[in-house]
Parts: sequence; structure tokens; C-alpha cells
Amino acid sequence: MKIKSTLVLVLLLVLSSCSKQTDDVIVPEESLPATTFRQYRILKNQHYAEQSEYVAVEYDELKFRVKFDSTAFYSTTSPANQYDINKLYGFADNNAHHHQFSARIGWRWSDGALRLFGYIYNNGVVSYQELGIISIDAEHYCTIKITANSYTFSVDGIATTMPRLSTTTKAKGYKLFPYFGGDETAPHDISIWISEK
Repeated sequence: MKIKSTLVLVLLLVLSSCSKQTDDVIVPEESLPATTFRQYRILKNQHYAEQSEYVAVEYDELKFRVKFDSTAFYSTTSPANQYDINKLYGFADNNAHHHQFSARIGWRWSDGALRLFGYIYNNGVVSYQELGIISIDAEHYCTIKITANSYTFSVDGIATTMPRLSTTTKAKGYKLFPYFGGDETAPHDISIWISEK
């Protein structure tokens, strides 16, 4: 009887010391880190965001998230300027000034909607193409992918390709931050939130 009780005790000890290990850990969505946004403010009567700075960059793709609030609604003094494209985010290219070579996503409030644009300079010639309409107070995922002869702009997975005449393999230059204008400055303080993470 003593042997039987010893065996039962040993068996209980062995079973209680076993634990199943798993490599699959499910993290509840509410505990995932939130996207960290940086607020860029363009003050009334200004062109440049307060947070503009010189940052050298080299990209094969720029990825970022953006949010606008109701300060993106505006009316220009001259009705014709309502169709000017403000600049959101991007980069100078080809180791040159951004009015020679660059790629940016632009934005404007027109015809009752917030619109994003692919906006480029090639050899000093500007061109742009509408990318789509986005919502206020919502996150939107944007990319600018660089190849030897094109920029592919994407907003929330919808892509548009524009030509690239730069001679560098990757985009080389400096980062371009939010800018209002065109001819006119910001009619009121404007806030834009951007995250590259």
C-alpha cells in the first residue's frame, strides 16, 4: 500500500509540473499600441507648418498615416485660389531643390470635399493628379513608392502612377512638410496629424 501511495504522489508531482507552452500569443486589440501622430500646425497668415525642419532623406518608399480635422475646411480670399493645391508631405529628389525635383501628396478643400493629390516636379515642371476624396477625423494610409522612372502614390490602397525623371536610384533629398498655398496664406490655424510609424 505504501508503494502505491508513493507512486500516486510521484505521478501527481509530475503531472502538476507539466505546462503547455505556446508560441501563439493573442494580444487583445485594446492593448495594442496606438499609432503615434505628430501634430503639424500652419498658423493663420502663414505658409509653413511650425514644425518644418531640414531632414535629409533617402527613400525607395515613403509611408505615413494622416488625419485632418475640421480646420481643413477653408475659403480663400480669391475664389480662383480655392483650387490651389496645398502640400501635405513628401520629399525633394535627385539631390536638388524641391522646385526642380520632388514628390509630395497635396491636399485642398474644394467643391465640398477634402481631396488628396499626387504632386510632382520634374526638371522644374510641376504636374499633379487627384488621388481621391478622404474623410475628416479619420486615419488615411498614404505611400509614395519610387522606381527608376516613376512615383506610385497610394491612398488607402488605391494607387496612381506618375513619371519620375530623377537620375538617382532612390529618392535623395530632404523631407517636405505641410505647407499652405499657392498664392494665399492660411486663412486660419490649420492642424494636420502625421505618423510615419
